[in-house]
This record gives sequence, C-alpha cells and structure tokens, in this order.
Amino acid sequence: MKIKKGIQKVELKDYLGADNTLGMDIWENKYRFNGESFDQFVERVSGGDAAVADLIYQKKFIFAGRILANRGLHKYGKKVTYSNCYVVSAPDDSLESIFETAKALARTYSYGGGCGVDIGKLRPRGAKVNNAAKTTSGSTSFMQLFSMVTEIIGQNGRRGALMITIPCSHPDLADFIDIKSDLTKVTKANISVRITDEFMHAVENHKNYLLKFTVQDTGEVIQKEIDAYAMFAHLAEMNWDYAEPGMLFWDRISSWNLLANTKDFEFAGTNPCAEEPLPAGGSCLLGTINLSAYVKNGSFDYETFSGDVKTSVTALNDVLDEGLPLHPLPEQRESVKNWRQIGLGVLGIADMLIKLGIRYGSPEAVELSDKVGRTMINSALVRSAELAAEKEPFPKCRLEEIISTPFFIENADEETVNIVKKCGGLRNSQLLTIAPTGSISTMLGISGGIEPIFSISYTRKTESLHGEPVYYKVFAKIVQDYMEAHNIEVEQELPDFFVTAGNLDYRERIAMQAVWQKHIDASISSTVNVPNSFTKEDTENLYISAWKAGLKGVTIFRDGCRRTGILTHEEPGSEKDGTPSRGEIVRISDQLIGKKRTLHTGCGTLHCEAFFNPETGKLMETFLTKGSKGGCNSFMVGLSRMISIAARGGVSIDDIVDQLESTIDCPSYIVRTALRRDTSPGSSCPKAVGIALTDMYEEMQKELKGIPVAKMREEIREKVSEEKTAVACPECSGIKNPCPVCGQELSFEGGCNSCRNCGYSKCE
Repeated sequence: MKIKKGIQKVELKDYLGADNTLGMDIWENKYRFNGESFDQFVERVSGGDAAVADLIYQKKFIFAGRILANRGLHKYGKKVTYSNCYVVSAPDDSLESIFETAKALARTYSYGGGCGVDIGKLRPRGAKVNNAAKTTSGSTSFMQLFSMVTEIIGQNGRRGALMITIPCSHPDLADFIDIKSDLTKVTKANISVRITDEFMHAVENHKNYLLKFTVQDTGEVIQKEIDAYAMFAHLAEMNWDYAEPGMLFWDRISSWNLLANTKDFEFAGTNPCAEEPLPAGGSCLLGTINLSAYVKNGSFDYETFSGDVKTSVTALNDVLDEGLPLHPLPEQRESVKNWRQIGLGVLGIADMLIKLGIRYGSPEAVELSDKVGRTMINSALVRSAELAAEKEPFPKCRLEEIISTPFFIENADEETVNIVKKCGGLRNSQLLTIAPTGSISTMLGISGGIEPIFSISYTRKTESLHGEPVYYKVFAKIVQDYMEAHNIEVEQELPDFFVTAGNLDYRERIAMQAVWQKHIDASISSTVNVPNSFTKEDTENLYISAWKAGLKGVTIFRDGCRRTGILTHEEPGSEKDGTPSRGEIVRISDQLIGKKRTLHTGCGTLHCEAFFNPETGKLMETFLTKGSKGGCNSFMVGLSRMISIAARGGVSIDDIVDQLESTIDCPSYIVRTALRRDTSPGSSCPKAVGIALTDMYEEMQKELKGIPVAKMREEIREKVSEEKTAVACPECSGIKNPCPVCGQELSFEGGCNSCRNCGYSKCE
C-alpha cells in the first residue's frame, strides 16, 4: 500500500489486516495517544514528513517504541523521552556516588528510558572501608539497590529496564556470576560480564588469569589468580542453567566502530538489551527497516532499499534534534549533543529469506545478508555525510580518526570514502544497530530482528460467547501467506527452507549474526534458542565460536532451563481432600503443629510462626511479631491475620507466597543487606515471610510423608498437568514459559521476551 502526500483516512484494519486483532490491540494500548486516528498517529510520529509517513504506510520503516509512543507529547506538557537506550555514568567508589547513580536511574526511568550501569569501579568484597562496617560487602551487594529502583519506577504500565555489567578482571567476578542463582535477587535487571580478549586467550590456553582492583582512596590492592577456563566454564554453566549472565566481548565492542581511534571517547556500558554500547550519559534513538518489504519478483530491490535507508537516517536525525531538550539529565543532553548516536536496524530477515526460498543460516543466506548489510552501512554513511555538509558534523567529529578506523576501512566503498571526505565528516558518530522488535514485529506480523522465525505456529486463546476459553492454532504470518499461496494445508508439507529458532544449528545462527555484525557499528541484541538436550560443553563451544566470529555479545536460552522456573507461575498442587469451597472459612482446632523462624529484616527482628494441619500438612494459621526494634508491629499482626484467613479459606500456600513475593523491595532491607549482610533471604518483610512459610511448609510435608520434597512436588505438578490437559485442547498443553499477562508461551527473540498471543514485551 503506497500512500502519497495528502491521502488520508487509512484505516488501521487496512494497514494491519482485518484479522490482526492482536496488532490492533498493541497499537491501541502501546502507541495510540488520546484517541487519535491512525492517520493522526502517522502524522505525529513522522513529524509531518511525507517521505517518512510514506515509508511507515508501506511497512518499510517504523520508529522504535519510545518514539511511536512519545513523539510530540511534550506539546501536551508530558515529560517523556524519545530514547529507548541510556547508559548512566558508572558509580564511583563511594556511598554518595552509588546513591547518586540510583537517583539518575530513577529519573531516567520516570521519562521512559531504559538504562545500563557498570559497577566495575566499586571496591570488591572484603576491602577496607572507613565506617562502622570496617570492610565492604562488595560491588555486587549494590546490584539489589539498582534492581529495586528499576522495579518501583513506573513507565505507563511498564517498568524500567536495566543492564548491570562488570569487567572480567574484577575480584567480585564469581559473586557477580552467581548472584542470579538466588532467584530472589536482582530480579529486575539483565546482567552481563565484560569479557576481554586477554581473558579468552587464557581460557583457550588453560592459563591462570589475574583479577585485580586498586582502591583509589586507600591504595589497597586486592587481587587473586584464577583458573581462566574454570571461571569461563562456570559462566557458561550459569548461562546453560539460568540464561545469564550474558557475555559482552568488550575488545570487539571497543575496536569495531567509528570512534575506535578517538582518544577522548570510551564506552561506559550497554543498554538493557546490549545492542547499544554507549558512553557515560549516552543515549540512542532507534528505528527499523523491514527487509522483507524489498523482495520484488523473486529478488532484493537494492536501489529502493538504499534510498529508504537514507530517508530513515534523515528521520532519526530529525527526531534527535527535536528530542534533545527532552532527555532527563544534563549529562545525557550533553552527550547526545556531542556524539549524536542513532541506531537504524532491521527486522524481517526471516520473512525475506522465505520469500526468496533461501534457508536461514545457509551459505546463500549469509552471502545475501553480507550484500544487504554492506548496502545498508554505505547508504547510511553517505546520508550522514550529506547531513554533515548541510548542517555540521557532530561536534566531536574528527574526520581522520573516523576514516582510519578498521570498521570504516572494511565497510566504506570508494565512492562512500570520497563523499565523506568531501563533506568533511559525519553528522552521527554511530549509525546502525539491531535492537529487539518484539512488540513492533508482532503488531506488523513480521519476523523480529535478524533471527529465524520463532515457530511455525503457536496457540492462541480467546473467550467464547459462553465465557469459556477456546484454543486454536495460529500460523506465523509469513507461513500462513506461503501456505495460502501454494495451496498447502498442513505444515508438514512446507519446504525445508522453513527453519525455526528451535531446530537451527547454533553454528549457522552464529554465522548469521557474525555477517551482520561485520556491517553494524553498534551491536546486536539477539537470543540463540537451543534445545533442552544442549549440553554445558555445547554452551562453552557456542560462546567460544561467538568470540572467534567477531560477535560483540550473545545470549542463549535453553529450553527447560531454570530460568523457565523463574518465569513460570505454575498452578499449585490440588489437595482436594478436605479443601473448603471457595470463600468458606474453616474452623481450626488447637491440635495443630507449629513451627517458627526468626527473621532478620531491614528494620530489625521478625518472629514468624506457622501452624499446620497435622494430617494434611496444610497451612492453617500464622503469627507475625516484631522484635523490640522491628518496626510496625500492628502492620505485621494485620498481615498475619490476612494470611491466616486466606489459608483457612482454601487459598494454597503457593498462591499466598506468590502474593507476598510480588511486593516491591524495601529500601531499608536493601541498605542493611548491602551494609551488614545479615538479613534473611528476601528483599522485604513480606518476601522474607513468604520464603520462611515455604521452608516450614516443605519441612512439614517431609515430616508427614517421609519423601524428598522435590519428588513430592514433581508428582503434584504432574497431576495438575494431567488435570489441565483434560480440560484444555491438546494444542494448549505443555506451556513452559508462560506470559505474565495472558499465560501463553513466550518467545525469546532479539535478546528479549515477547508474547505472540497478547503482544506483551519485556523490553518495549
């Protein structure tokens, strides 16, 4: 659909497809402002530029979510940013600086931006401090503080997004790697290790590696020598088991860009999904080109694509200028003014390859990607140079430093080199990136980023006229279009170039990302999905292959890993015997078995008593009392009464604990954990109570039944699974990674989690 200037009244259903109710819901809930029509929406987000509006109408280009949602809203007095990505200055080694960083995170989240922060400047655990603690609890103890800030600052129905990084040379490296094995810690942040080539060479050669930190204000040197391979293997195992921490290949990040030879520039960290390495205070605006839109008559239209890349670069520069005063912090406005980063990316590569009959990951796919990527970077460089001539280069631009970088030398054609020299530089210090496109690609019905299609089909749930759920199979849009065009009725008849994230060899996946990284001056957010049978050794080999292939970073998600447990909210075991009807409060006798835990919380001591049915072991009553310095006793008594009446009303302990663990983190709990390290597991009083109740319940069950708790719970889950299967259709059983909104299967794509059923996305 090509819309020329002046043509109006394009209906959303015509743009997205009349049957694309999910896409319409995403637009309505995420991007539409104040009841605007679709034409008014396009007018707003395009800034009135007819060429940009035309690309949006044709589904060739679309801005990232923050621009779609926020552009123009400052006219209505709203304090919002157009940027998805920020990196705040790394905190210096003092409490004052640490809490200033927390303040910067909070302010940035309040404007709608996600953040990255590096904790490499913070002294390691055991270092001397001149306060009551005598020695520090270490750099990782403050991660929970930053995670808590991310949780509590709202962004119009979404929470802030955070990336925490640490250098591989920091003595707290092992603590950092292990921190998310405790499922109650740092739950609102992604974490990654900044890996150097020196470390990886030590891994390859099975040599030792020195972890070293010098405390600036005391001169104290803390160092330890480690087995590099053993540490790397442990890091890979955590990825295999928990899908974190990610690995950022920092030397590749630092050397493969347009500023690699600029002496007064350095990257301070990355944004939450790692596609944007940025300096302190750095920010980036994002937009995406749909590659599948350029397949015409069985070939790729390079000429039109090149022109549209140039239009998109212009569009992002216009948004950058318009949004410059809208950044939350002065250091962000200063950084953006000096460096002018933009991030033009792609989506729809899987759709493009299917249209061309090319198998994702094949040599033909790599060759095509190489050609498309090279066209894209040269077109972007040319347009940025032209804009520099029309206006001026970015303030920190030094032409000779740019054209001598390995990235520029490798990518710029002779004509591009001449144009850049003639124009005196570039308007932008950074041009291309590949960011997550979960909500946008779902809305448009196009495959995300550079990844293969996640699956051929998925299950959708809807409510029938009788109020009961109805499940049905939905094919990915490109699959449905192909099947209709070729009169195919069952997916088994699809040709072999229909590969998915789940059945692709990881080496082919790495090859595809590597060829794109060759032409991307920023980075790529991506997830390599691997089967449950993928071994720890396979994981090590994947990361070594990624490093050798020149990737800047990569994450994996193994089907069935423990992260599944983090994301899954399984129904509790059904204990039908003696379970009261919903709302019926049962009487209890004095013949209960009591257990007690003494908890240390942020504000003192908390005594937690739980009483269980001696026959079934079910929770029946709780008593919570504070110690002499334990804060508000009336509040805890009230909470214990509510827990008791819920338990006596038939609410399972799993659901009770789930509600307790859904509360936000408590500042006093976080501070005491960081400074004194004596708190009980959890990050607030309700969470600590939930953990204690679970512990006492499991102890009670073990005493009653004399069997391992893990085995007992597995039997319960299997029973519940059988009951669910009996009432639901075969297509909807076996959900392993349920969406927190609708409960359907999540997709792990582009370094982010998104839902094809309801449009939920963690990152947008």
